[in-house]
Amino acid sequence: MKLGEIQTLKVAKRVDFGVYLVENAGDEDKVLLPKKQVPEGIAIGDTISVFLYKDSKDRLIATTTIPKITMGGYAVLAVKEVGKIGAFLDWGLEKDLFLPYKEMSRRINEGDEILVRLYSDKSGRLCASTKGLYQLLDTHSPYKAGDEVTGRIYEFGHDFGTFIAVDDKYSAMLPKHEDTSNYRLGDVLTMEVTGVKSDGKLDVSIRSKAYIQMDEDSAHVMEIIESYAGVLPFTEKATPEIIFRETGLSKAAFKRAVGRLYKERKITITDGKIRKND
Repeated sequence: MKLGEIQTLKVAKRVDFGVYLVENAGDEDKVLLPKKQVPEGIAIGDTISVFLYKDSKDRLIATTTIPKITMGGYAVLAVKEVGKIGAFLDWGLEKDLFLPYKEMSRRINEGDEILVRLYSDKSGRLCASTKGLYQLLDTHSPYKAGDEVTGRIYEFGHDFGTFIAVDDKYSAMLPKHEDTSNYRLGDVLTMEVTGVKSDGKLDVSIRSKAYIQMDEDSAHVMEIIESYAGVLPFTEKATPEIIFRETGLSKAAFKRAVGRLYKERKITITDGKIRKND
């Protein structure tokens, strides 16, 4: 009896409230298929394909309804409810699938659609997780550098970057210097493929092509300079950490934006500071 999996079992016994199923005739381990799930005309010894999970009383039970996700797989599921200990997801069965807070890399809201995998917790209950999907996603995508793709955020990886499932299928990552603080689990982004690693995983960027992005970054940097009363207390020579903290840009992007503003004579760079020209 494999929890969380689809199995073909045999009808061993009929009762008023359903039928009991076994793997092989004579087995003591059996599982109930409730009466409302029993196909009409099924007889003792017949085989039937079912999914095994636990009911609200933690009893192993069978269903002929195939859920949207099974053990070892992953799927995009809708969040039906968020409670004190976690969230409950719609996976196509009467009993919703539980997602503990510890298995989320960022909080979610009712109505969100998120990518999760299925696992069994220490108590033998089926639960969902947004973590550990990295190794399940496909690394044989049809995309190459320069292609535009759409992908869903499934984990915020802190020091590594932000994990993306392109087409809800292919493994990809946004670099850590790209600001994703305003995004949520399940958000679908339009991105550009910036590279393909040797193992097939994609590097992606939410930033536009450099010559287009530079205009936006230059305007953004000018707004920041103005917020400092016209004098920014650091230049492109500052550490990447300071630049990202203050501007949300990588050092390279900040340097390009500053270069554009300097070329347009909108700023002056002196004494380790950037000043807005009158």
